[in-house]
Order: sequence, then structure tokens, then C-alpha cells
Amino acid sequence: MKRFIPLLSLILLIVVYFIGFNSPAAVSLKDEAFNYKFTLKTLDGDNISIETLRGKVIFLNMWATWCGPCRKEMPGIQKLYEKTKSDDIVFVMLSVDKEGDQNKVASYLKRNSFTFPVYMPTANMSTQLNVPSIPTTFIISKDGKIAHQKVGSTNYDSEKYKSMLLELAAQ
Repeated sequence: MKRFIPLLSLILLIVVYFIGFNSPAAVSLKDEAFNYKFTLKTLDGDNISIETLRGKVIFLNMWATWCGPCRKEMPGIQKLYEKTKSDDIVFVMLSVDKEGDQNKVASYLKRNSFTFPVYMPTANMSTQLNVPSIPTTFIISKDGKIAHQKVGSTNYDSEKYKSMLLELAAQ
């Protein structure tokens, strides 16, 4: 038994390192510069460079129709979208449903009366944005810094998020 204790300790250290300390979930991009070098696709198939949104506050949410926590937070995002309409604030609801599921995504939006703009990635951005899981939300300031990053579902229909967006837009 004494022979196995050092081996078990070593295995535990390796597991803690790779799961705990080296986990993408443990890494925050808050206050880092946002990487605008990618393209989105509208549900109609048109490409749009996110670079065109530089200088605006961006609420970017990565989600999917098959993701329960994503579906749970979407009504709150819709309400936040309605309460913060401004030329200085843009919503990028980025569906990571598989390529070719644009009709499924559009049907889901229509069925739930969501009116915020929805896009799909043209390349895998989860590694680019260091996204460990969905839903993940980024709020990017006008100066291109990540002002807020949230992994997991939350209620965005709150004074906290409304104030955050409006304050960033006023800067």
C-alpha cells in the first residue's frame, strides 16, 4: 500500500493541474483586447466582419438551440436588448449550432419571438475567444476591451447589465 501512495499523489497532482489550473474555464479575458479578426454569417448566408462593429459596445453571446442553459437565459437577453436599444450598443447572438442548421435556428427564434440579431460563426471561435462552454457572454467596450465575461447561464434582464451597457455606451 505504501508503494501506491506516491503514485496516487502524482496522479492527483496531474489531474488537478490539467483540470483545475489549466482549464479554459479558469482563464478570464476580462480587460484584455478583443480580437476583431473574424467573420460572422447572417442566417441569410451573408458574411459580416465583426471589425465593422469596432467602436461600439458589443454584447456577444455564444449559444445553441440544443443548449438548455442557453435557452433559459434568452428571454432575459431579449428584454435587455429591448431596454438598451442604441446606435452605440450592438447585440451579436452567435449560434454555434452546426453548419446548415440556419433554418432550425431561424425557426427557434420565430417561435420564441426573439428579435435580436443572430449570427453563426464562419470558423471555430471557441478557441479564439477561450470559450470553455456555452452559454458564454462577452461585453466589449467601445475601446475594444473585454469589459465583462460570463461563462454559464444568467439573468441578463437586470439593472446591473442594463447599467453596464448604458454606461459603456456613454463613454
